Amino acid sequence: MTPAIYAIVTAYDEAERIGATLATLAAAFPGARLLVGDDGSSDATPQIARAAGARVVRSERVIGKGGAATLAAAAALREARAAQGTKVAGDADEARAIFLLCDGDLGESAAALSALTSAIERGDADLAVAAFGTRVGGGFGLALGFARWAIRRRCGLQTVAPISGQRALSEQALADVLPFAHGFGMELGMTIDAVRAGHRVAELELELSHRASGRTLAGFAHRGGQLVDFARAYLARGRLARR
Repeated sequence: MTPAIYAIVTAYDEAERIGATLATLAAAFPGARLLVGDDGSSDATPQIARAAGARVVRSERVIGKGGAATLAAAAALREARAAQGTKVAGDADEARAIFLLCDGDLGESAAALSALTSAIERGDADLAVAAFGTRVGGGFGLALGFARWAIRRRCGLQTVAPISGQRALSEQALADVLPFAHGFGMELGMTIDAVRAGHRVAELELELSHRASGRTLAGFAHRGGQLVDFARAYLARGRLARR
């Protein structure tokens, strides 16, 4: 039996692109359950998401990406396990679900994410991460460099895309990494927690597009906030002796 797919989209004020992202996911993953973790959006994001057929798991105030994603992912995990409870015992292993995490601003490029779920279904990895084939925007690489260093320091894993939000996980891997780290530390913390739990991590280069922050005052403020959250996730995960 083909595993059930749960697509969990994190969003904050993504009214312009959330509809296209969800429509693309619905087409790329027929029969998938769509959930949106809405981080207290003040625009029409939740209404558009519901109209697109998604279940919206919403925080009424801004709690950060990690918090909003945790609410939606935990809801998806409960739903998957409840659905498995209706299966006959002999089908339990075949009924395992795959969980896809992605950002709400991918638009039509979200179709490429099928490569991530395929890697999990084939058993190639327990956590599959998308590395953007074409870099868009960004600053001078300080936050990204710190994230790579932090993951290597805490669990020994060398990464290309340590902060990519486009990920697929097996059911057990998701259970082992919840709750996610606060805010933008979500992906960094997830990777460390997955490796420490014994899960295999693979990175796949995909052609994706999103709304990137540039070298503007707002962009630098965004990356400064990221760096703070990365440091929090790093410090919360203790030490790993040098190898």
